[in-house]
Amino acid sequence: METLLNIKDIECRYQRQTIVSNLSFHVNKGNIACLLGPSGCGKTTVLRAIAGFEPITKGEILLNNQSISRPGYMMPPHKRRLGMVFQDYALFPHMDVSENIGFGIRNKSRQEKMAIAMQLLETVGMAQYRKRYPHELSGGQQQRIALARALAAQPSMILLDEPFSNLDIDLRERLGIEIRNLLKERGITTLLVTHDQQEAFALGDQIGIINEGRILQWDTPFNIYHEPANRFIADFIGQGVFLKGTLITADTVKTEIGIIQGDRAYPWLPGCEVDILLRPDDIIPDPQSNLRGEIIQKAFKGAEILYTLKLATGSKILSLFPSHYHHTVGETVGIRIAADHLVAFPASDQPAAL
Repeated sequence: METLLNIKDIECRYQRQTIVSNLSFHVNKGNIACLLGPSGCGKTTVLRAIAGFEPITKGEILLNNQSISRPGYMMPPHKRRLGMVFQDYALFPHMDVSENIGFGIRNKSRQEKMAIAMQLLETVGMAQYRKRYPHELSGGQQQRIALARALAAQPSMILLDEPFSNLDIDLRERLGIEIRNLLKERGITTLLVTHDQQEAFALGDQIGIINEGRILQWDTPFNIYHEPANRFIADFIGQGVFLKGTLITADTVKTEIGIIQGDRAYPWLPGCEVDILLRPDDIIPDPQSNLRGEIIQKAFKGAEILYTLKLATGSKILSLFPSHYHHTVGETVGIRIAADHLVAFPASDQPAAL
């Protein structure tokens, strides 16, 4: 696939503090990529550097093989042909919806601008709101208008800065799916920054895990979840606990809950002490199993219930049961391990917390 955006070993500094360091990745045309990380990790700084709002002190940013940022040079933001949707949407309060969308369209008559605005309003399902002002719209409606405005200028790429953070969970999920479908149908290359894992997984073709200004893993959502590159990612993504184990063969570990065999080979010598990651979906209900756990906590999640289980050894693990398996705190349940995607790291003396 053809690369549209290429970030080559960039560094961003604020006064004497390094915010982003030795950061590289690329985004192919038509793909939706996500930078995912905790607050303060540098992801928004990267987005602003791509947009032309922040300088870089090392490296280079290329768009369509053209250098748009390097030390001592920044192409002005308006010349980059990038659409940006801000966290607070940044709609103009004195303009109605159609005027907001038409504002960024250049070299067109007012009639042509309004025609483009109406077409985009139809696309985002907001045509009936064309004469309303931003304060008359809900958060989800403002989000749609902000996206339509970004699309109006026919950018080569869209940048989204925590676009759903101000919305409630249900609306966030629904709108995220709608916007992904819209972007994919139009083949619009997109880079999203977010701290929300579910948002990144739902939208992204590729995800970059970023922490302390560095990309730790750039991969598909599936691989990020099932094959985390290091312990930070394993802790940050999803839920789970670490259990102590001993490597028997390259793909088999002996643990306090039995022998676990996975689908990958590790390079360490047999007998090596390791920590294995068990996620809730690795522990499944099995009433006939000899492996038992006492329910010490439960969280109803609709179709599923997340149980915290205490093993006979005293260790705690998490397990997702279908919600029709309704058990009470204090009850003992049968479980079995289905950790086909075995994730292990060299043993750490640091205790793993739930």
